[in-house]
Amino acid sequence: MAKKKLIVRNEIEPVKLIAGFIYSSQDAYVSVLEEMENRFGPVQFESETFPFDYTDYYCEEMGNQLIRSFVSFENPVPPDSLRVSKLVTNEMERRYLNENSGRLINIDPGLVGLANLVLASTKAYTHRVYLGDGIYAEVTLMYENKAFVPLPWTYPDYRRDDILQFLLRVRENLKEYIAARRQNKL
Repeated sequence: MAKKKLIVRNEIEPVKLIAGFIYSSQDAYVSVLEEMENRFGPVQFESETFPFDYTDYYCEEMGNQLIRSFVSFENPVPPDSLRVSKLVTNEMERRYLNENSGRLINIDPGLVGLANLVLASTKAYTHRVYLGDGIYAEVTLMYENKAFVPLPWTYPDYRRDDILQFLLRVRENLKEYIAARRQNKL
């Protein structure tokens, strides 16, 4: 008689979709945010805006005096939704161009989970994992000892105290959602 294998399936917990924006046009930001809400659901939390002056990487394409902000969306999503989210936001970026055909806005979607923040990118690098369709994933922050902890490759704007607190707020909301969902399943 053959032994039966015991298959244990861990429940996959949802995560919260966030988006980081770098933009030169407030009008483009407002329009893109409306499109994103139509696609991903309502914005739950929005960070304060601040100047994006950490690098001049985007200046030639987007101009000077760039603004940085972050939002999180209310509806939890599955953790395998990152690739599609980046493909959608890439398409949005292509619709908002300046007179020189440069982007007016850069959108970086990411997923806040209980253990980390994972960002999507179109750029390959040693610490990024290929997801398909030209999209890579990067663990940008780890959650450890009640705080998000930067990694060697974490960008400076994701190391800011106000942004780390913003992400902790998103994580806490996710934690409450998961706890409530578990209670309802009992």
